[in-house]
Amino acid sequence: MLEPSNNNELPVIPDKRYFTIGEVSELCGVKPHVLRYWEQEFTELSPVKRRGNRRYYQRHEVLLIRQIRSLLYEQGYTISGARSHLTTDKAVEDSNCSKKEIRNMILELEDILEFLK
Repeated sequence: MLEPSNNNELPVIPDKRYFTIGEVSELCGVKPHVLRYWEQEFTELSPVKRRGNRRYYQRHEVLLIRQIRSLLYEQGYTISGARSHLTTDKAVEDSNCSKKEIRNMILELEDILEFLK
């Protein structure tokens, strides 16, 4: 999911459950107003909002932000191009997962068939 490129220069993500927008800004090298804008553009990015409309990001969202940053700033994608790239990646992951599950089911059914013979 995360393309390495220049993300090696970014700080290590601490082992925490939630991150504030300021922490995510530092971890991803992106200004807070950009993060708020990306929330509108990428539906996959939806941090938890608590008291006072404060945003709290989870680890998977920090990784997603790093991937979006890489697509936009390092690979030269447009917002719509990055959005479709993420959608395509998710579809490919889902189809690969489904193929593995189907293979496992077929193997299990063949085992059951052998047992019944």
